[in-house]
Amino acid sequence: MDHDDFEIEPVRGLPETPPEGERILWQGSPDPWRIATRVYALKWVVGYFLILGLWRFVDRMDLGHGFAAAGSSALWFVGLAAITGAILYGLAWATAKAAVYTITNRRVAMRIGVALTLTLNLPFQWIESADLRRRKDGSGDIALRMKGSTKVSYLVLWPHAQPLKLNPAVPMLRGLKDADGVSAILRDAAKARLAELGPLPEPRRGHVDPQSQDDATGAHPVPAE
Repeated sequence: MDHDDFEIEPVRGLPETPPEGERILWQGSPDPWRIATRVYALKWVVGYFLILGLWRFVDRMDLGHGFAAAGSSALWFVGLAAITGAILYGLAWATAKAAVYTITNRRVAMRIGVALTLTLNLPFQWIESADLRRRKDGSGDIALRMKGSTKVSYLVLWPHAQPLKLNPAVPMLRGLKDADGVSAILRDAAKARLAELGPLPEPRRGHVDPQSQDDATGAHPVPAE
């Protein structure tokens, strides 16, 4: 995805130019294949249709059909597997390419959404913990647990949210190729920023309100009335 696809962004992945003193330390997007397999369950869905095709083939052979006739009957399920797999991968590709995760020396920003692009700004002082889930291939996800009563809508976040964590929803950097490297950058930046700010009060009761990219303001806590 070229920067031209989001021409109204002054900086890729951010709704506004970072203020003086803020530096971008890392930017990246989810890996489409990992989104396809871990979010859209591509392997399971394709495997399901292939098993159905194998079952149809064996069944037709048991009924006395010839090899060619049994194979033709099973090909219908193979075709379904291919078409479904292509659709799911297309969805995963669009999801991954529309998302940009940004870590600065002050916050985590998540530009997400395919049809409606939203940007969430999560200052380090709002984040209680960052939990890394590492895979054997070095990829992984980082869940960002929010402090106090700061909340984010699961429907707004999905699929950039920790699965099955609905209330409160947990923002997640998903499908990272180098999960350890990103985790280290996030850890060091958060430690430095929190040491700079010193002790802070808990966020006031509210929720994280995502803004459309046209607003160019990101997300902020809205106090409850």
